[in-house]
Amino acid sequence: QVQLVESGGGLVQPGGSLRLSCVASGSDFRNYAMGWYRQAPEKQRELVAAISSTDSTNYAESVKGRFTISRSISKNMVYLQMNNLKPEDTAVYYCNVGRDLTGRAHWVDYWGQGTQVTVSN
Repeated sequence: QVQLVESGGGLVQPGGSLRLSCVASGSDFRNYAMGWYRQAPEKQRELVAAISSTDSTNYAESVKGRFTISRSISKNMVYLQMNNLKPEDTAVYYCNVGRDLTGRAHWVDYWGQGTQVTVSN
């Protein structure tokens, strides 16, 4: 059974940092892209950052220069380092395995349950 579990969310002040982690279990995902998506209230889920099996990356324009995605192939894990956080980054952040760097779904498309990130004073 495939399972993705995110951690690291929380409440942070504007300008602060958080590091999200996601561990995937139940299969070997080394040949698949992994990514982070977010969904704010009353908005559609959007791609934040994605990383391929060969470490190519893609970022949303709104997070470029502030967020960094990385992965550990051996540990089936993906990370999102978020710096200089802004109130508009507030959302539930979801981990995904299988979608490509543009966010397009393919045969493999697994999601975690999400972790809340709130940026506020």
